[in-house]
Amino acid sequence: MALRSAAAAAPRSLRRLITGTSARTLPIFLQAIHDCEKPTPPNTNAFVSGRLFSSASTSSFIPPPLPPSAQQREQPEPSTNLFVSGLSKRTTTEKLNEAFAKFGEVVHARVVTDRVTGYSKGFGFVKYATLEDAAKGIEGMDGKFLDGWVIFAEYARPRPPPEHNAVPPYGR
Repeated sequence: MALRSAAAAAPRSLRRLITGTSARTLPIFLQAIHDCEKPTPPNTNAFVSGRLFSSASTSSFIPPPLPPSAQQREQPEPSTNLFVSGLSKRTTTEKLNEAFAKFGEVVHARVVTDRVTGYSKGFGFVKYATLEDAAKGIEGMDGKFLDGWVIFAEYARPRPPPEHNAVPPYGR
């Protein structure tokens, strides 16, 4: 009777297993529960309901190879312009300028913002006066906290030249 009340509280898939019409289903289910309750010695194989489970920690997982774009990703050449990512939505241009000014003369700093909300999109640019200051800025701020978020600083990649064969936007 207790089995029937447990079956009523069980999910539908288990209910079918417990109260199934097959005479073989219930004994197999009860044996599986009984086998799971038995402690098994470490680093041994155990059969539970006809399935082999191993407690050894030998994993045969091999991660897939990296795509060619990730393997050959070129490092941008040093420049005075830095790309800063991982910014908080609340980070402003003034805060960015203030944080990077500790490492050299900042010519220009800009947080890219959403047009509608005015919040940061999470990245920005900092332009230093010299390459040495830019290198100090990367060394000083890469992986550091700004407004509670870890930011990343690297040399900015130059924009690709515009394609002249492209169709103008909106069919103009």
